[in-house]
Amino acid sequence: MQNCVIIHGCPSSPTDMTFDKHWIPWIQQSLNTRGIDTTIPLMPTPWKPNYEEYKKEFEKQDINEHTILIGHSCGAAFLVRWLGDAKKKVDELILVAPWKIGTSNNEKKLFYDYTVDPTIKDRVKKIVMFTADNEHENGKRSLAMFHSALGGKVVEIKGHGHFTMEDMGTDEFPELLNEIIDTG
Repeated sequence: MQNCVIIHGCPSSPTDMTFDKHWIPWIQQSLNTRGIDTTIPLMPTPWKPNYEEYKKEFEKQDINEHTILIGHSCGAAFLVRWLGDAKKKVDELILVAPWKIGTSNNEKKLFYDYTVDPTIKDRVKKIVMFTADNEHENGKRSLAMFHSALGGKVVEIKGHGHFTMEDMGTDEFPELLNEIIDTG
């Protein structure tokens, strides 16, 4: 049976936990109504992400060759690193506004500091990366890093910024839903 796990992005502070107001609840509901069991684990201290702590929480999920993995921003960076370490096969890997450029924040810099395993593309049936024409420059550079290593389809959407509610102006993300349910 197909399932989906969504890993949210990393807010700048503990008071900025707004990821539940973006497109994530909408896509969860849309997939659940289509019979795709979708979970959104709350990652530990996402404003100062730690790979080992994320990994411990994430590995409570059922990940198999029928799983769809979706990561937003630093959640995308986590999924790519985890897939490289775990060597698991999954059905789809979808990166939304993927981020890989560390900041002056040392904890986040360490979170992003890894080499993308190019063999991931051999274990994932479908790879899709979403970006926007008005994404931050480091977001565009991050996308280029992931795409260079993994290939896959890049979908650029006009005016969606970093795919937050503020940037998109809506919590609906039909383009993502279409990519998930399109098996072609």
